[in-house]
Amino acid sequence: MRDDRQKGGLDFVAGKGRPLTDEATIEATGLRKLFGMPGHETIALEDFSLAVAKGEFVSLLGPSGCGKTTALRILADLETASSGTARIHRRKGTDSPSNSMVFQEHSLFPWLSVIDNVAYGLEMRGVAKQERLDRARPFLEMVGLAKFANHYPGQLSGGMRQRVSLARAYVNDPDVLLMDEPFAALDAQNKLIMQQELLRIWEKDRKTVLFVTHAIDEAIVLSDRIVVMTAAPGRIKRIISVDFPRPRNAAEMRADSRFGNLSLDIWRTLEEEVLTARAQADG
Repeated sequence: MRDDRQKGGLDFVAGKGRPLTDEATIEATGLRKLFGMPGHETIALEDFSLAVAKGEFVSLLGPSGCGKTTALRILADLETASSGTARIHRRKGTDSPSNSMVFQEHSLFPWLSVIDNVAYGLEMRGVAKQERLDRARPFLEMVGLAKFANHYPGQLSGGMRQRVSLARAYVNDPDVLLMDEPFAALDAQNKLIMQQELLRIWEKDRKTVLFVTHAIDEAIVLSDRIVVMTAAPGRIKRIISVDFPRPRNAAEMRADSRFGNLSLDIWRTLEEEVLTARAQADG
């Protein structure tokens, strides 16, 4: 497994030795984020620079409070950086959004049916009702929930609700999916199922994904590259390429000896940061 360090402020493609600037879908350069009042600020993110190529699946991995979600929210325009630049390149000639975000909690509207939740983004873009429902149905089929189109979120399991969230993100045809620990609240069995489901869906069109997780095994299963972050203030400590071939099987990968070796390597990189974050939390 290769270790790809940052160079010149931007990340490099694994094994290619050249900047991604001309082909990147996501670019962040020198991001810094402060929270709090002047004189009492907390630095959440410091000198965060990363480029993600079109069609690449990259995970941000780090201890709690290291700025992973903050970086994601800055890219999604849900937070403003204190300094630095972040952008997502939009395809030319399309009115699709540059990105869709999938949150840790499903964030569905409980008063809307499943299909209306999936079609909600299209409604906000002014798409007529019949057209948006017609466009939403194939994505419900994609996540295996066509039979539940007229159900409400409260009638679904947690895993099913996250599949609805995934369909809602895809129906808008974004350039980039930003995913903030979308499977964290699920039990181990459903988490494994959802990881495999995401792999299956992602293989069809290879959308660019930036995925936040605390779980080493999840990052390995899903990612082309893993960005390991330091304890707060969050910086990039190491970038690791995951050389397992695709398509992947989430369960079978875990039985491969290389999986265990890579997991241990990542943990050795991460352990000091986790201990530092615990010490910070304890004051």
